[in-house]
Amino acid sequence: MAKLPVGIQVYGLRDLLENTPENFENVMTQIKEMGYDGVELAGLYGLEPLKVKEILDRVGLIPVSAHVAFAEMMESLDQIIADYSAIGVKFLVMPYMAEEYRPVNPEGFKSFLPLLNEVGAKIAAAGMTFLYHNHDFEFVKLPSGEYGYDKMFDSIPHANLQSELDTCWCDVATGQAPEFVEKYTDRIPVVHLKDYIKKGQPKNMYKLIGIDEEESADDDGSYFGFRPVGFGQMIWEPVLEASLKANAEWVVVEQDEHYELDPLECARRSREYLKILGW
Repeated sequence: MAKLPVGIQVYGLRDLLENTPENFENVMTQIKEMGYDGVELAGLYGLEPLKVKEILDRVGLIPVSAHVAFAEMMESLDQIIADYSAIGVKFLVMPYMAEEYRPVNPEGFKSFLPLLNEVGAKIAAAGMTFLYHNHDFEFVKLPSGEYGYDKMFDSIPHANLQSELDTCWCDVATGQAPEFVEKYTDRIPVVHLKDYIKKGQPKNMYKLIGIDEEESADDDGSYFGFRPVGFGQMIWEPVLEASLKANAEWVVVEQDEHYELDPLECARRSREYLKILGW
């Protein structure tokens, strides 16, 4: 059965790593033992780049990619490229779009696209690839009728920007995650596997990832929460099949919050479910 290597986004393990660099190797060892092939970094957790490389090499995990805030890229892109190149990272990823740049704000969105292109061109010149990781707000329809997400990629050369589709947020916005994976064939080297449960129209979805857009709790029975892959409402076989058809290179598990479960237990459940599917 055809399959892709499976990585995990280290952001989901942050509670085990922040302010405790001495834990990094132990956590990475456990991830490797679960059957993960690589990691997507979200910071260096107080370690020097070459130390991160040394640990990952010793454990046997591939440093697939790294999430870096766009503001950091604008301020110190040369250093970011140097650090992650030293580790062996192939893909640098913008993980989140600030509100002023979103498609719902046409002027801000228009001014944002040249900045994306500029950053992507520098990353490409360094031999790496710039990826964009979405949420749901990129899937606003523009006056032209196209999604802001598509407009962003249509406006920038493929060499300077490629997709890291977050299938959860795409599903929340469109219900068409497999279709969007295939739509970006040969421009989607990494596919994010994230599962969730959503009931009603919850107002606090971004509060769950640390962005307090809504302080009030939902009192109408609405609910939104992340789950290990295979434990939510996503149907994964079509997404995985689409990833193969789209010539993706990796699938990466991501779970932003874990609630009553330990992050490593969630990571284990996600990996075990993918093994059941032959991955």
